Amino acid sequence: MNVGFVGLGHMGQHMARHVAEAGHELAAFDLRPEAITQLVRTPHARRASSVAELASGAEIVFTSLPGPPEVEAVAAGPDGLLESIAPGSVYVDLSSNSPSTVRKLAALFAERGVTMLDAPVAGGVTGAEAGTLSLMVGGDQATFERIRPVLSAIGTKLFYCGPSGNGAITKLCNNLCSQMQNAAAGEILSLGVKAGIDLEILASAIGASTGTCRPIVDTFPKQLFRRHFEDPGFSSFLSAKDTHLAIELAHELDVPMPIGEIVERDKQEALRRGWGPLSPDVFVRLQEERAGVLLELK
Repeated sequence: MNVGFVGLGHMGQHMARHVAEAGHELAAFDLRPEAITQLVRTPHARRASSVAELASGAEIVFTSLPGPPEVEAVAAGPDGLLESIAPGSVYVDLSSNSPSTVRKLAALFAERGVTMLDAPVAGGVTGAEAGTLSLMVGGDQATFERIRPVLSAIGTKLFYCGPSGNGAITKLCNNLCSQMQNAAAGEILSLGVKAGIDLEILASAIGASTGTCRPIVDTFPKQLFRRHFEDPGFSSFLSAKDTHLAIELAHELDVPMPIGEIVERDKQEALRRGWGPLSPDVFVRLQEERAGVLLELK
């Protein structure tokens, strides 16, 4: 198929590459020319000079962008997809987005005869590089099934979540759950360490027992425990954005989220501290300060 891809960041560059490697003719655009230069070394991938050029000849257009403002600008702004994409085409937003933004855009594209799917991904840069991401898809199910072979080039775990916006909701729930685990694991480890247990022993025991969770067995040993917060595939800026969107949705639906509100508070404090470019688990440093401990392996 003829595919357009907008947004070649940490995740997008690998997702686009996999689509091209699967044999689809791919036109790519990014504000950073060097990102396109890297991608077009892949067979079947070429440079597009603009979003409009990319969209005009595409059967499917993907966007992988930081958040709602960027998606709206590319999708519905001047010289954007809405003005250029052909009726009968499919627009797939892979970004972590606001459900209300997704539904508004889906309605606009439907007026032009274009079906929009929200298909945010999970699995991090490692999953994007390996092509093993999870895709959480909302929108028309028949369209989802029709383009499944292209989506399968990006991820091995495809979930149809229901009508438009449901993919975005599922992704926000997933990401908030992940950050809640970070917060809870940070609290528990700070308690044990301050009570006198060696951090490595404590994390190993919990990691092999009923209290296990991904931060303790995977993320923290690579980042927090080593004080290695730089050059993340997924930044605190993006994590805080997703947390805020999830809490915003909870407020809209009048769903109490006391744990989520604590995570939101600490995420915003992390941004105020200037930690936005660092890895998401850097906000556990706030708990370390409160407890007077350091969760570091020498």
